[in-house]
Amino acid sequence: MLIGCPKEIKPQEFRVGLTPAAAGEAIARGHSVIVETNAGVGAGFMDDDYVAVGATVLDTAKEVFAKADMIVKVKEPQAVERKMLREGQLLFTYLHLAPDPEQTKDLLDSGCTAIAYETVTDRSGGLPLLAPMSEVAGRLAPQSGSWALQKANGGSGVLMGGVPGVRPANVAIIGGGVVGAAAARVAVGMGANVTVLDRSVPRLSYLDDVFMGRLTTQYSDMAAVAELLPRVDMVVGAVLIPGAAAPKLISREQLSLMKPGSVLVDVAIDQGGCFETSKATTHAEPIYDVDGIVHYCVANMPGAVARTSTIALGNATMPFMLALAGKGWKQACKDDEHLLNGLNVHAGKLTYAAVGEALGLDYISAEDALKI
Repeated sequence: MLIGCPKEIKPQEFRVGLTPAAAGEAIARGHSVIVETNAGVGAGFMDDDYVAVGATVLDTAKEVFAKADMIVKVKEPQAVERKMLREGQLLFTYLHLAPDPEQTKDLLDSGCTAIAYETVTDRSGGLPLLAPMSEVAGRLAPQSGSWALQKANGGSGVLMGGVPGVRPANVAIIGGGVVGAAAARVAVGMGANVTVLDRSVPRLSYLDDVFMGRLTTQYSDMAAVAELLPRVDMVVGAVLIPGAAAPKLISREQLSLMKPGSVLVDVAIDQGGCFETSKATTHAEPIYDVDGIVHYCVANMPGAVARTSTIALGNATMPFMLALAGKGWKQACKDDEHLLNGLNVHAGKLTYAAVGEALGLDYISAEDALKI
């Protein structure tokens, strides 16, 4: 298979979909790899690194899209990229279609087959291709939130760990999954008073054991969230419904319960955000104010640490990428039900129920798509 990797063009996105190591693994198995020039520079990979493993470097994304059988990316294809997709071409990347009707329409119109990293599953019910970036985003969330708390950035001027005689910041993390646990680890390490809310009592029990009393766990419901808001300096939104739009956990009206200069960090922004007032931002302009509350809603948080993120993502995606290249997408998905769960679009048909329900579109099952 001819595997293509274009340079990411989303603002301040420095990751790359294919590391030189992954390209080398594919080439060693008889495949060919083409990479757009400077695609890996933001993550510290030079064109020569790709050439050294046998890949071919091309001048433009247009050439990569025109020639490749499979496109491997990081972020969802932007409008100009979607125009270059073609019928029968395989796209393997993050998609996050539920809050993005325009992208969904364009992918359906293109006739391509699109497999989304974020809906591929594993035997334990986890999301193995989302987990590494969730881990990165979770660890970044308290760091980014602490920066937003600084007075010069519109925050309340509270130091996360406090100092002797002055209390530390109170941080609430809504969602105790991969993002929430990672955020808790860093927030606790920074010296904050941390409360994690989740609707899974076993998960709360696990976190209580792991952190050995260094944080508070609380069952998550509307009353619990409302009770916490007047006391917190930062809220990290870390909820996920696989493939679906994120639920809105804090309304605009509830912002009045919070102290002026408090910070909301919405790690669920790729799925539409879990706060009513959330809107996607970039690393260039990461924050904005609503009713005196600072919002940090960068849609590609892991892009800030592109080297770490690219390697972590490449480690996770490589086995699936090699299976798709080696077997073809249909056989690979027949052999692996968890990879099949990643199928979102095929031949003009939507194949993921949560996306169809979120956007009010007709859909077929991924199993039926295998027959087309």
